[in-house]
Amino acid sequence: MTGRQFLLLSCLSAVVLICMLQVGTGATVSSRQPAEEVHEDSKPKIFMQESDASNFLKRRSRRSPKSRDEVNAENRQKLRADELRREYYEEQQNEFENFVEEQKDEQEERSREAVEQWRQWHYDGLYPSYLYNRHHV
Repeated sequence: MTGRQFLLLSCLSAVVLICMLQVGTGATVSSRQPAEEVHEDSKPKIFMQESDASNFLKRRSRRSPKSRDEVNAENRQKLRADELRREYYEEQQNEFENFVEEQKDEQEERSREAVEQWRQWHYDGLYPSYLYNRHHV
């Protein structure tokens, strides 16, 4: 129980000390400049006027024409996106064509092996084999 009391007492004293330090810095006045100027200069500007904020992201209205630089930048972005898309689809097409070609080659190899096995099985000892020279009457 004494540990909790000690912790509570130390936290309370720290809060009181921080509050007193803040009040002390607020009451300090420099002899060179008025208190208002010191206060504004010491902290960076975080907020801006409403008119500046509305114009920050929207430099022009919707109906006003785009500048040449904006148009050029948009066109460069579109061309780059088109180029990347074209490269991607070319690569996909090449991979698919290679896959199809490999499949076709494997099928031809299996077919050739099957035909070769059939010829060996059905060969009658004559050259050329009798089966291929048979005359149908």
